[in-house]
Amino acid sequence: MTCTVHTIRRLIGSGFACASLTLACAPQRDAPPAAPALGPPLLNGASQVVYVPVYSSIFDKDRSKMLDLTITLSVRNADPRRPITLRRVRYFDTTGKLLHTYLDAPGALGPLAAAEYVVREDDTRGGVGASFLVEWSAEGAINPPVVEAVMIGTAMQQGISFVTVGRPLLPGSDEAPDSR
Repeated sequence: MTCTVHTIRRLIGSGFACASLTLACAPQRDAPPAAPALGPPLLNGASQVVYVPVYSSIFDKDRSKMLDLTITLSVRNADPRRPITLRRVRYFDTTGKLLHTYLDAPGALGPLAAAEYVVREDDTRGGVGASFLVEWSAEGAINPPVVEAVMIGTAMQQGISFVTVGRPLLPGSDEAPDSR
């Protein structure tokens, strides 16, 4: 995009100057198209491990009291044409200890479909530094899935909810231990 700046000055009243700035922009004819929000499609035989930070509890006030949360992990196939395969979904505590494996075997997630995994509010084993590792793969070029977690909790008449977003790890990061 090419932008041109125009400055206009005028006198007001007894000699005070006021500046007005106008920015005019026009697209460049030879500029490449903007990258899509999800990033570029992954190539044939794509696979990825996504790290998702989650919280089964958070500190309330001065670290003397905890607020327990329900966690909903959502894995959404963002590709409108191709399925992905969920290979493993694993839940870890603050120390990195494996707490639960959610898949007994790999399973397909169709185009634009979603899968959810829930950690109950009364399961506080994960703590303030819990996490999920989500491993997926696909055939052909594909848009990567959207992997997010929603945490929600209530105490007295107060409620809290927030979202965390998964982050792809470097290739080869699927060697996370099954237990510690």
